[in-house]
This record gives sequence, C-alpha cells and structure tokens, in this order.
Amino acid sequence: MQFTPEHKQLFETVKRFVEKEINPHVAEWEAAEQFPAHEVFKKLGDLGLLGLKYPEGYGGAGLDFSYSMVMAEALGHCNCGGIPMAIGVQTDMCTPALARFGSDALRREYLVPSIAGDYVGCVAVSEAGGGSDVAAVKTTARKDGGDYVINGSKMWITNSLQADWCCLLANTSDGPPHKNKSLIIVPMDAPGISKHKIKKIGMNSSDTGQLFFDDVRVPQRNLIGQEGMGFMFQMMQFQEERLWAAASAHITLDRLIDQTIDYTRERQAFGKPLLDNQVVHFRLAELRTEVEALRALTYRAVEAYVGGQDVTKLASMAKLKMGRLSREVADSCLQYWGGMGFTWDNPISQAYRDGRLASIGGGADEVMLGIICKLEGTLPKEVR
Repeated sequence: MQFTPEHKQLFETVKRFVEKEINPHVAEWEAAEQFPAHEVFKKLGDLGLLGLKYPEGYGGAGLDFSYSMVMAEALGHCNCGGIPMAIGVQTDMCTPALARFGSDALRREYLVPSIAGDYVGCVAVSEAGGGSDVAAVKTTARKDGGDYVINGSKMWITNSLQADWCCLLANTSDGPPHKNKSLIIVPMDAPGISKHKIKKIGMNSSDTGQLFFDDVRVPQRNLIGQEGMGFMFQMMQFQEERLWAAASAHITLDRLIDQTIDYTRERQAFGKPLLDNQVVHFRLAELRTEVEALRALTYRAVEAYVGGQDVTKLASMAKLKMGRLSREVADSCLQYWGGMGFTWDNPISQAYRDGRLASIGGGADEVMLGIICKLEGTLPKEVR
C-alpha cells in the first residue's frame, strides 16, 4: 500500500497524542484498572480522530479505511494494550454497522456524539456460552408494542462499565441461528441493565464487564438496518475489527524488539553483552522479519478492502498471525530479560500479559483457522 503525506501526518498526530495524553498516565490507570474514557475520547474527538472513515455529514473526516489502520498502528506507541483496544472498540468495532446501515436518525443520535467523543460505545456480542461461536448467543429481543424487550447477558464487554450505549446482538425471532439475529442500539442507562466488573490478567486499564439485561426496553427504531441481518452485519464488523487488531500490533512488537536489543546490549553474561551471543541476535532478527511479514499481510488486506474486495480470508490470516506473533515475540523477549522480565513493572511483562488476549478476542485462533480452511475448500463437506 502506498502511504501518502496525509497518512504520515496522521501517524505523527496520533503518536504525539499517545506520548502526551496517555503514556504519562499509564501506570496510574493500570493500577486503577480503568482509564477515564470520556476524558480521553473527548480529546481524541476534538482532534477529529474518532471518525476518520465516517461521513463528514456525521462529524467524520470522510477518509478511506486505510487511515483508520494507520491510526491503529500509531496507537502501538502506547505503553499498554488496554487503552488502544478501548479506542479501537469505539472507532472500528461498535460503530461500523451503525455508520453503514443505521437510519439517519439513529446515526445522529449515537454516531455523531461518538465521533465527537461525547459518547463512549461498546459492542455486546459475546456471552458466557457463546464467544467466538456467534450463532450460539442466547440473548433475546422480543417485540412488545413499539419496543424491543431484551433479556439475557453479555460477557467480556470492553468499555461497558463506562459506555453510554452498546451495539447489541440479540435473537429477534426463532428462525435459523444465522438469520434470526439483529443488531440493536441500547442506551446503557436503560432500566434493567446491571453490570459486573471482570478482573483480568492483562489489559487492566481497559474496563471489561459482564452485562445483564432484565426486561430492558428500547424503541424498535434502535434497530440497525433490517431485522434478521444482525449476524451478517456483525461478520462485516468483525473484518474491520480483525484488521484493526493486526495493524495495532506492528509498532508494539517492533518496540519490544527494540527494547530487548537495548537491554541485551547492556546486560553482561559470561564476560560479554548478551546480545553478542549468536542465538540471541539471530532470534531477534527472525522476530523482526516476522513482524515485517505481518505488516505486509495486513496492508495487503487493507488495500484490498479499500478497493472493495472481500478480505475475509486475508483478515482472518492477519488476525491469526498477529495473535500468535504477539505471544511469540513477548515470550522470546521476556526470556532474554531474565529475572527482570518476570517482574511486574517491566515493558516486556506488560506486553506478555496484554498480548495473550490477541489469540482469544475478536475470534480465537481456532476460529480464524476454521474460516481460512472453509475459504480454502479444505474442510470436510459435512462441515462447510
């Protein structure tokens, strides 16, 4: 993909924001297990960074999808994974279907303030019994008069403890599981919603909750697009989410390798710098090559997506590669930091904890492999 001066300017803008507005507070927000999303998002909104790919008529910048990916990559300069992930939920996970298929009234009510940074959004798909298996979700939204009445629960929902609204996937009929679901905008202050904080091993600065819906009423006008199209709309949202995830890892992984080079150059073992051992510098060279391969795959997929192509397979490959490489780089680098790598307040251990989610969230590695195999035509006929 060809990067324009505008791409490069955007990258530097996001990098400066991270260095000024996020990194000085990371330790505090990690310890608090939450960051002030409304405050941070408002600053991002004021810079025009929350709606890069969305129409100018709704407050967006009207740019193509590649600019969102450049922003995702630049967020890798953040010294933790939780805050970039929370921002990505706002820009590329809870809003794409709303922006593309929502009514004008719905977009003005929820998309406009989300782009401005006045609202925080979340996407509520996963459940305790159905995470990567989206067709298995059990939450229901039944019609009653002019409302939907929602019952059920959602699990592992990023931003949910601070969110003003959620993009909820629910069953709106008793039909086939791929045709009975709809996406509905639910205001998070609606009566009948309760929240439970989930404590995690990583991504601590990003609040994560379990949500319970007990006869929650929302107007039927909050439906995104057509009833029964929710599964398809969510699959489309997943493509942008998975590409965002892949792009967001590039700088982080490069930074871990850079920090490890610096540390092993200074760390002495058996009378010479650890970096002077061939097994160490060869391994770091190998990891750097893998990161560049991921970057090339990601931007090949982005370029195809901007060109209107179906990138389901490429996005799944990029997401799979990103998850596995995040684990591999963090684990390999931690080894070379020795005991220091096993301490809590260490950039490598931070990445080790945060990066483990990459092979689970947004579709587990095994799900990505299943999608790739299906599109390759290598699955047994009975499961295609």
